[in-house]
Amino acid sequence: MKEVASAPCPQWYADNEWNVSLWGTYAATGTEFAPNPSLADIVQSTTEGHTVYGTFDKYLGGDHAWGGGIDLRYFFRRYFGIGVEGFVLNAHRGAGFELERGGGPGAGVHDRTSDQRAVGEVLGTFTLRYPIPCSRFSPYTWAGGGIIFGGGERDEIVLDGFAPEGPLYHTAHHGTTTEPVGQFGGGLEFRITPHIGWTNDFSWNVIDGPQNNFGMVRTGLTFAF
Repeated sequence: MKEVASAPCPQWYADNEWNVSLWGTYAATGTEFAPNPSLADIVQSTTEGHTVYGTFDKYLGGDHAWGGGIDLRYFFRRYFGIGVEGFVLNAHRGAGFELERGGGPGAGVHDRTSDQRAVGEVLGTFTLRYPIPCSRFSPYTWAGGGIIFGGGERDEIVLDGFAPEGPLYHTAHHGTTTEPVGQFGGGLEFRITPHIGWTNDFSWNVIDGPQNNFGMVRTGLTFAF
């Protein structure tokens, strides 16, 4: 009898492979968006020494954002990759306000503020993937670190003293800040061809400071060379 060798499995993932990924993303903050709805209460709590702003994300500002980004990764020995990632989110800050009272009956401006702005992130990454033998699928996980910029705006009530008609105060505005950020996550890639893949994953972004962290769901295409 003569043995017939089975056909080798097709190779969907390669050693020494460059990957370029383009993706869209939805980001959700880890802090409940519940700012104090009463400007009068914000002023009153400030005069008592403990301003009650409510709860909201301190960097993105809102409770969610949409955006998109790009990854560039180089995989060596098929399973390990190093790369650079960058993305931009269209963030909404709805917890701002304008308050001012300089003395005199009825003096002051009391308005809520809201604005859109771009928040960006750039970081380096290390990826571990495992292409399932004889399969188009490859689960992967990664971790990275870098900087995030364009967010962190905030308004603060400054108490200037007291007058017979009530407290004197004004709003101090603090602009955007650049902060260190760490990111880790995991996902699954499906190779449509050996050079085109569809990726879906989730990551968690950790920013310096309290009430700043957010999660991201991403989906997009990967081009392998």
